[in-house]
Amino acid sequence: MRQPVAILLALVVLAVLPTLAAWAGSPATVPLATRILIYGIAAASLNFALGYGGMISFGHAAFFGIGGYVVAILFTHWFNEAPIFGLIPGTNQLLITLPLAIVVSGLFAAAIGALSLRTGGVQFIMITLAFAQMLFFLFVSLKAYGGEDGLSMRRPDAFLGLNLRDRPTMYYLTLVITVLFFAGLRRLVRSSFGTVLDGIRQNERRMEALGIATYRHKLFAFILSGMGVGMAGALMANAMRYVSPDMMHWSRSGELMIMVILGGTGTLLGPLYGAAALLLLETWLAGWTEHWSLGEGLVLLAVVMFSRGGLIALLRRRT
Repeated sequence: MRQPVAILLALVVLAVLPTLAAWAGSPATVPLATRILIYGIAAASLNFALGYGGMISFGHAAFFGIGGYVVAILFTHWFNEAPIFGLIPGTNQLLITLPLAIVVSGLFAAAIGALSLRTGGVQFIMITLAFAQMLFFLFVSLKAYGGEDGLSMRRPDAFLGLNLRDRPTMYYLTLVITVLFFAGLRRLVRSSFGTVLDGIRQNERRMEALGIATYRHKLFAFILSGMGVGMAGALMANAMRYVSPDMMHWSRSGELMIMVILGGTGTLLGPLYGAAALLLLETWLAGWTEHWSLGEGLVLLAVVMFSRGGLIALLRRRT
């Protein structure tokens, strides 16, 4: 009973967070919490490929940026009343742009995964990194969409008449999507597909000997992982009203991987804990010194060395 009660209490706290932030006179807490939820979705999606499938990818930032750029490009063409390639009209409807960002990210993940998964180990890591960097430099060169300066959105996408420029409204929308995402991820992990994927991670050759099509299962998991990260990128574009090629840089993939390792690899809520810990630590240290990255590195090193399994394992031992 302990875990459901803890999750329920956490949801209650998250539900009243904007009220508590207004009462405490800290309006910056709400957008920070929104970013934590979005990065939690992205890190959990990477964890599905990394922690459950054993695929160490340094290219997931590409899907994060693609999801964001799909939203921003469609908004720009809608605002300028100029169809894409003279054929595809732009739109500012979140019910269209968000699913489209997920689909486009999934198509890129299918193409990258189909090639990358024919290798393994260090080669797989380097190929995914190379694809992400190619997309990064591609969007840097697209001067029509801001190049290295990025692309701004005048306002977030429209959704059921809600004012998403209002920070609490955007936060609550992100919270609902996050809850639905983790509920679906929990069901997926506990399904027969999740069991097979975990078996592939532990011993791929044995699973092949049992007649399991390991390549197909890993590719499907890689696609689902890319779609989740793409959805997070689309939400980030709406929350920040800005996208740039930095969303695709390899360092962003490194940040997502740090969140996964910090929270707990192969756990459901660990990446969300890792995202919260990393962003809160950065915010707190940046308020103290401009050399905050040094302190952050030391704290992360201590957590990795003295807490096997990440923060979620530490919490389990404490409770």
